[in-house]
Amino acid sequence: MNKTLLLILCDFLLLTLLALTRWETAEPPRPKQPPVPELAANAVTKDQDLVEMMRQTLADEQTARDEIAQRLSATDAALAAREQSLTQAQAERARLAEERAAVAASLAETQRTAAELARKAGTAAQEASLTREQLAQIQRELAEKQAEADRQRRELSAREKQLLDSQRQLGEIQKQNQVLTMAVVAAETDVKNLRETTSTLKSQVELERTERIKVQEAASQLAQGVGQLAEKSGELTKEIRDHRPINANVLFNDYVTNRVLASFTATRKGFLGQNKSARESNTVLVTDGRQVYALLHIADTPFALGEYGVDWESLAVELSKGGAARNAAGRVDFLQHDPRIVTLPIDSSQAAALGAKVYPLAVDPFKFPEAVLIDGGGRGYGEVGFKLDPSDPGFVQVDNRLFKRLFGDFSPKRGDLVFAKSGELLGIMVNNDYCALLKNFTPAKTIQAGGDIRGQTTGALFDSLIARVRAMPAKLQ
Repeated sequence: MNKTLLLILCDFLLLTLLALTRWETAEPPRPKQPPVPELAANAVTKDQDLVEMMRQTLADEQTARDEIAQRLSATDAALAAREQSLTQAQAERARLAEERAAVAASLAETQRTAAELARKAGTAAQEASLTREQLAQIQRELAEKQAEADRQRRELSAREKQLLDSQRQLGEIQKQNQVLTMAVVAAETDVKNLRETTSTLKSQVELERTERIKVQEAASQLAQGVGQLAEKSGELTKEIRDHRPINANVLFNDYVTNRVLASFTATRKGFLGQNKSARESNTVLVTDGRQVYALLHIADTPFALGEYGVDWESLAVELSKGGAARNAAGRVDFLQHDPRIVTLPIDSSQAAALGAKVYPLAVDPFKFPEAVLIDGGGRGYGEVGFKLDPSDPGFVQVDNRLFKRLFGDFSPKRGDLVFAKSGELLGIMVNNDYCALLKNFTPAKTIQAGGDIRGQTTGALFDSLIARVRAMPAKLQ
């Protein structure tokens, strides 16, 4: 038996013996007791208990040894069976090795045979290939000759067909020659007749040409008369339109549709620090034929002519219509005609972006005896009479007595716009009684908008404007 296997079995038996020993039956040493009286003759002594315990231990050990012996016997039997299986496996391995060697020898023989057969097959294939190539060459030559014969037969058939077609065409050409000969005879007859008809038509054409020239001259004279009549009709229509007054309701609706909002934001120093002033006012766009302006009264701006020596530090001006995108105005002009009238110049692209109507100035302000006065905020409107003041031809006096003809809860005041009944802008109210007639927009003073305008000395500018207004007649102030 293998030594290693024997050592393993011995360790296993020793561990089994230790595991099966009942160590809990070993009685611990008892404490000494004081002397007791002598027991009776039939009482169990300490030695008897120890003997009984040893006997029991020996019996248990014998039982454990029997069990170990049984397990050892079973282990020996299992080892014997495993050794027998191992021997059989080794014998089977030897047999398989012999068979493998035989198979290897057979495989080598088969490979040699296969190589020989492959060599023979290659030789045979080469010979067969030569034979097949020769056969294929012969077949190709035969096919080419057959194709050539077919092509020649087709050409012969085509030529025969062309010959038949040529014969038919020749017959048709002969028939056509006969027809053409007859047609030529008929054409010569027709030409003769046409020459006679042409001479007749020439005389008729000359006559019609003369008559057409006469008709064209008459039509030219008629067209000239119609053009003159149309010009006179257009002038008459324009004159009628210019002399027809526009209804006040139409003018007010036109104003509401086309008014724009002017927004001012200005800052300056005050007693308690920076003072910011903002103002929004409704107005319209007007033009003098060269430039477009937004027209306002100075009372509709953050500025006032009652202040002295106050310099503004910044100014921003924007125009918008119906909440659309805002367009900035670059400067603020105070007119030479009356410094209380303020204009905001803008270019044509800004006016187009606003989408509002641009009103022209009245060419003939006294064409109609009445005008339409519209509140600057759009709260009311009405027809009012006005009259020219000979002492101040640049202003007209508005008749405030005709309040009953005004629509809306308002009274004429400064900043109200006055429109002629032709639809043109007449002017703007400078106070409650007088309207400034606008002929041009020549500025007396200008403030450039920007974030820093302190260098423009606006305080001195407004001082000069105040002096001009106070130099005007009292009725116009």
